[in-house]
Amino acid sequence: MKPTDKKNIVIFASGSGSNAQRLLEHFEHHPAIRVAALFSNNPKAYALKRAETFHVPAFLFTRDEFYNTDKVLEQIQQFKPDLIVLAGFLWLVPQSLLRAFPNRIINIHPALLPRYGGKGMHGLNVHTAVVQAGDEQSGITIHHINEEYDKGEFILQEYCPVYPEDTPEELAQRVLQLEHKYLPEVVEKLLLTQDQV
Repeated sequence: MKPTDKKNIVIFASGSGSNAQRLLEHFEHHPAIRVAALFSNNPKAYALKRAETFHVPAFLFTRDEFYNTDKVLEQIQQFKPDLIVLAGFLWLVPQSLLRAFPNRIINIHPALLPRYGGKGMHGLNVHTAVVQAGDEQSGITIHHINEEYDKGEFILQEYCPVYPEDTPEELAQRVLQLEHKYLPEVVEKLLLTQDQV
C-alpha cells in the first residue's frame, strides 16, 4: 500500500497532547492509517512539539481564523481526512467543519457522559466534580460531535473505579490510562470499517 492510499487522521489538540502522542505512536508504522496533520489553537500547546517529533505537519490558528474564515477548513482539506480526532481540544467546532466532515469528527471526554459534560468541563475540572459528587465510578466517553459540547452520539464508554480516598489528580491518572488504551483502538476500528458501511 502506497502512503497515498492510507487513511488520514487529523488531530486537534489544545494542551499537552498525551492522547495525540498515543495516536502518533500507534499509527507511525501502520500499514493502512497515518496521522496526516495536527492543529492547535494554543501556541504553548506541547502537542505541537509532539507532532514535530514525528515529522507530522502542525498548524496553529486563532479564534478569528477558526470561526470567521475558511482558512482552517481549507488547510484541513489539503490532507483529505477520513477522520478528525479531537484529543483535548477545548473549542466548539464550527458548523462549517461539521458540514464538511459529517460523522467524521470524534472527541474523547474524560468522564461518563452525559454527566460532567459541557462548557468548562475538561481536565481536572471534570475529575474534581466526580470526586466531590462521591461517584463510585468514572471513565471515558468517545463520541461523534455535533453543534453542542459533549452531546454527540456515543461510540464507546469504558469505566474505572473511583476510590473514597481519591484526589482529582489520582483519578485523572486512572482515566488517562483508559484514554490511552482505547482511543487508538476506536480510531483504528472506525477507519478500517469505513469502507464496509
